Amino acid sequence: MAIVKRYDYILSALPALDPIGSTPPISKRDFLSMISGSKGPLSTIELILLSDDLIQYEALLSEEIDKDKIDLAVLSIEKSENESMLPDFLLSEEHSQDNASSRLASDGIWSRYFTHAAKVAKHGSNFFSSWIGFEIGLRNALTTARAQMLNLQPDAYLVCPELGDTDTDYSNIISAWHAASNPLTALEVLDKARWDWLEEHGRLYSFSADEIEVYAAKLILLHHWRRILSGKQQENKDTVY
Repeated sequence: MAIVKRYDYILSALPALDPIGSTPPISKRDFLSMISGSKGPLSTIELILLSDDLIQYEALLSEEIDKDKIDLAVLSIEKSENESMLPDFLLSEEHSQDNASSRLASDGIWSRYFTHAAKVAKHGSNFFSSWIGFEIGLRNALTTARAQMLNLQPDAYLVCPELGDTDTDYSNIISAWHAASNPLTALEVLDKARWDWLEEHGRLYSFSADEIEVYAAKLILLHHWRRILSGKQQENKDTVY
């Protein structure tokens, strides 16, 4: 019988996480350094944190976020003009600055991300594999709903459907998203669904890699919403009454 490695020290040292909207108690870089220095499950933690980096990478390319506001844990913005911010496994053979901002290129990056993550998950924890399936399933359920609203066939826009969770019913989440009164509320619906899913899969006091990975997935949601709320506060300051 395989021995399951315990991470008592890491999990005992990590600060508690409050719900979405609260201030993250630790930066993503400090968290990653802690995992690395304590010989935690680094490969899976890096990939979970990378998913948040990629969201910001897309926002940076579309000029939705300023370079000085970006908060990366795995990617590095300090690259020369001939270097890509992305690791090799996310690059296509035809990758270039000209096509990097297109919708097709973005879907390709996420497809390569999930494909690589699924390979890593085969040698990792059960949670990481389930998290990948849930994220793909939710993403594709949302893509399908958007395509139907535009009278488009969703198949061309799905990402790694063969890796998605087919057992979870996303219909209630999509209905709440569709009924949201504004884009911010719609995003909140999706991220609260993610948080609730993580709560269900928390593996509390297991002191396993799963529990650390759940912590990482929650942490990136907190940082995501801290950026959103900080942006809203700045908008309010800039508004002239």
